[in-house]
Amino acid sequence: MTITRIDSLDDPRIDSYARLTGRQLKSVINPGDASIICESLYVIQLAARLGLAFRSVLVDERHLQRLLDLIPSLEDLDIPIYVASREVMSGIVGFRVTRGYLACVDRPRPASAEDILSSSSRIAVVEGLVDVSNMGALFRSAAALGVDGVLLAPTCADPLSRRSIRVSMGTVFQVPWAPAPPPWAGGVFEALRAHGFESVAMALDDRAVPLGDPSLAKADKLALFFGTEGTGLTEEVLASVDRTVIIPMSHGVDSLNVAASSAVAFWELCARPRA
Repeated sequence: MTITRIDSLDDPRIDSYARLTGRQLKSVINPGDASIICESLYVIQLAARLGLAFRSVLVDERHLQRLLDLIPSLEDLDIPIYVASREVMSGIVGFRVTRGYLACVDRPRPASAEDILSSSSRIAVVEGLVDVSNMGALFRSAAALGVDGVLLAPTCADPLSRRSIRVSMGTVFQVPWAPAPPPWAGGVFEALRAHGFESVAMALDDRAVPLGDPSLAKADKLALFFGTEGTGLTEEVLASVDRTVIIPMSHGVDSLNVAASSAVAFWELCARPRA
């Protein structure tokens, strides 16, 4: 560990924090160079506890000692710890949320779809979810409510984007996720059937049953499909799932944001104790 002071937001040593885009951090051309940004002390602590490979840390100078007290393992790493004044730190997007704690770590590799399917009984399959905040919220609910893994369609936002990690409170590091088996969507349904999953879509259609239908919870393996914020799941997916379900609602409300609906579905079908 080497402690280095940063006196200007223009210092190239903090490009990863201040200037590089999510695509640049992802390093599509050279995936081995890819990194992610962890924001907030809690998320950095979780990353350290899970053994993620740190590249550097950037911290408000007032919080350096607290950082080292709470994550003593940083002292054994051959990485720079950058310290900066509140004025410098305040120029970095999200400062009020991070409270002056950031870390750059190697981008974790996703799991394989085969590993998730072969070891799980409750999974989420997500199509077209492009809002990174909703992606992070879905992962946080998945972690809290007993979802074993998540499969993502090619049209989804990156769950390891900066904001998604922050909104998820780092749970994107804990819930296994993988790109769905190609091609979309035929490949994922073929894989689900091969592993004995019943596929269930959250959708408003004539054949939908209430989420609390007892037969749903009795299924040995369930794959819960969630769609994009605007139009929901595509016709291809709706035509291929085994069943569709709805959340009964009041006051004329016909749908919930995907972050809310996924939490309700995860509680009902993954976490709720059964008699």
